Amino acid sequence: MRVGLFFGSFNPVHIGHMIIAQTMIESEHIDELWFVVSPQNPFKKNKNLLHEFDRLDMVDVAISENPKFRTSDIEFNLPKPNYTAHTLAVLSEKHPEKQFSLIIGGDNLASFHKWKNHKAILDHHELLIYPRPDSKQPEIEITDRMHFVDSPLLHISATFIRSKIKNGHSIKYLVPTEVEEYIVRKKFYQ
Repeated sequence: MRVGLFFGSFNPVHIGHMIIAQTMIESEHIDELWFVVSPQNPFKKNKNLLHEFDRLDMVDVAISENPKFRTSDIEFNLPKPNYTAHTLAVLSEKHPEKQFSLIIGGDNLASFHKWKNHKAILDHHELLIYPRPDSKQPEIEITDRMHFVDSPLLHISATFIRSKIKNGHSIKYLVPTEVEEYIVRKKFYQ
């Protein structure tokens, strides 16, 4: 089985994530998509980051009706900060019957050459790349292991959503309805 891995903080998971995930699952490249909730991104500060289990629960709520989507907490028990190459190695060892591809935005492709063990990632995994607004040209050679998947350009960010909540504004249509209800019930980001 071909599995696309969509890594992120998902703080919170929003419609942009869901649209990208659906676009990827409808592509010819994967059969299933796993949302890999990251406890800490090595390139981002930990400020305003909800607890990892709360973010995992929000993703579970968001994907509950799609049988081709799963969540993964694989990084919760790995050393922090963790790197994608290590997570891919652990997943490949745990699930040798699965072929894992890495889903990244064009902005991440532009800096992919700076990732820890990026060559090893490309040796063993394909990249599924979706467009991102204002992405720069990558400083890495484009190979046949990189697949560009046409997806809408989205300007929705978790930072924007958290700001709206903090300022008492609605996040309707920015996150799945179930996620909005979960955030309100738990009083997150206030």
